[in-house]
Amino acid sequence: MIEIVLKYKKPSEIIEIVKEMREAGMIQHKDFDFKYNQAKYQDWSGDYVAPEHTVFVFYKEAHATWFTLKWT
Repeated sequence: MIEIVLKYKKPSEIIEIVKEMREAGMIQHKDFDFKYNQAKYQDWSGDYVAPEHTVFVFYKEAHATWFTLKWT
């Protein structure tokens, strides 16, 4: 299992990436999974704690390599 993190991508951008992956023949839950995480702020001060990011998980190294070359 290989994890790749994309930071600062909006949900609409992530959806387009996932669509392109599916069009390339990748199958979600078999070849890859992903999870979008919103930016986090500290409640009491409003300070920035963590950027928005999406974690992609790949189950084959070849898919992770293709993704890395294309989107990172």
